[in-house]
Amino acid sequence: MKKIRRLGRVVFGRTSVIALLFILQIIIFLGCLTWLNQYITYIYGAFILLSSSVVIYILNSKENPSFKLVWIIPILVIPVFGVFFYLFTRVQLGTKTIEKRLALLLESQREYLYQDKFTREALEKENVQVFNLAQYMHNCGGFPIYTNTSVKYFPCGEDKFEEMKIQLESAKEFIFMEYFIIENGVMWDTILEILERKARQGIEVRVMYDGMCSLALLPYNYPKKIRKKGIQCKMYAPIVPFLSTYQNNRDHRKILVIDGHTAFTGGINLADEYINEYERFGHWKDTAIMLKGEAVKSFTLMFLSMWDIDVRKKEDLEKYIKKNFNFQDKVKTEGYIMPYGDSPFDSENVGEQVYMDILNTANRYVHIMTPYLILDNEMITALTYSAKRGIETIIIMPHIPDKKAAYLLARTYYEELIEAGVKIYEYTPGFVHAKVFVSDDEKAVVGTINMDFRSFYLHFECASYIYKNSVIRKIEEDFQNTLKKCQLITIEDCKKLGLMKKLIGRTLKLFAPLM
Repeated sequence: MKKIRRLGRVVFGRTSVIALLFILQIIIFLGCLTWLNQYITYIYGAFILLSSSVVIYILNSKENPSFKLVWIIPILVIPVFGVFFYLFTRVQLGTKTIEKRLALLLESQREYLYQDKFTREALEKENVQVFNLAQYMHNCGGFPIYTNTSVKYFPCGEDKFEEMKIQLESAKEFIFMEYFIIENGVMWDTILEILERKARQGIEVRVMYDGMCSLALLPYNYPKKIRKKGIQCKMYAPIVPFLSTYQNNRDHRKILVIDGHTAFTGGINLADEYINEYERFGHWKDTAIMLKGEAVKSFTLMFLSMWDIDVRKKEDLEKYIKKNFNFQDKVKTEGYIMPYGDSPFDSENVGEQVYMDILNTANRYVHIMTPYLILDNEMITALTYSAKRGIETIIIMPHIPDKKAAYLLARTYYEELIEAGVKIYEYTPGFVHAKVFVSDDEKAVVGTINMDFRSFYLHFECASYIYKNSVIRKIEEDFQNTLKKCQLITIEDCKKLGLMKKLIGRTLKLFAPLM
């Protein structure tokens, strides 16, 4: 009887219904194309002209060449379907509306995201190359670089969780939380109890999570349930049963802001596998950082821009921006910190640009931890150029993957990278979910940005660039400790991979920009 009820929940559950409706829409779409085929003699010539025009348009667009290829092939092979599908994805009112709304929100925040003159001048004297990167990030992304900020690094989810609880308990004004994944369990239940108690004390609490959670992790009406506890709560882009490119742009950020002076980011979501409360893919290796000081302002504004995407009421930004920080007596501040976000709706891939800047300017080493390796040509060139000019370039990948398709696709890049001198290691105890770059004991990035197309082009992401701060030595120390638990992948290992796995990986490469 229990098996029948379980089967019923699967068959009639929300995820199954949404999947069925998606399939129904695809069938209708293909049916319309089939119906058009009976008139193909009369309109085929017109579609050939239209296909040619669309291909010319794509070739002259500003998109990455990999994305261009993904569109050009189906348009040329199946002109009617390819053209219709391309036009369908490009004429999306939802994405245009969000793009315009985000532009307005960022413009309203610009006066708070000014670049401090003294910080800019000091950085220019210290390192012109880092100064140039900061100029690019402020001019093209709107993100200043700060001093007067402390950084604490967490080499595992358990450490971050313990510090989160301490900082949440200290909140006096507001708590902002924006996460890709929230799932019931020890971690979230503990945090929720604190949030509920803080809300009863009159502290403003806002929680936002990505709509993908509604498919399997949380009930669709979960925000309503949380709001009953006095906590403001919403989903970003709830999954709905309608074909739309808007649903491909997920909120992959992990941000916690407390009272405008403390912020957390990194790879760690609010679910039990991230703190190894239970095992999914062996030991879960993840990282995070905590900021205290002026740089928290950027994370506060990042959160508010996402929260207000579907809100027409003007936000009182003054209420949440701390203008006078006096942390010198409380915490050690040193070096420079640059929090930043990346959006799929602007023309700048700042997440990838920061990674490539580190690779292209390193003097001794670049050490990387990433769960995924699905690369465009620009990143392959940057990695191989780094190794070829004698820079120790090491990537730590998972040995136990969470997504086998993504792992097999990543494997197709191994041989080219290894032949160029890049060293690839796999974390044998389990799964690496960390997103870390560290270079020359003086630069580091910790955030949410994977080395794949989704993070670089399709998702909302965030991270912090750290320069000349002693925490960088701790990040490098953690990298070396993790490396001791890894196995080096050789060319021979690449050749030993089964023929079927190689074939699957190389076939998937055609769809790499969508994975």
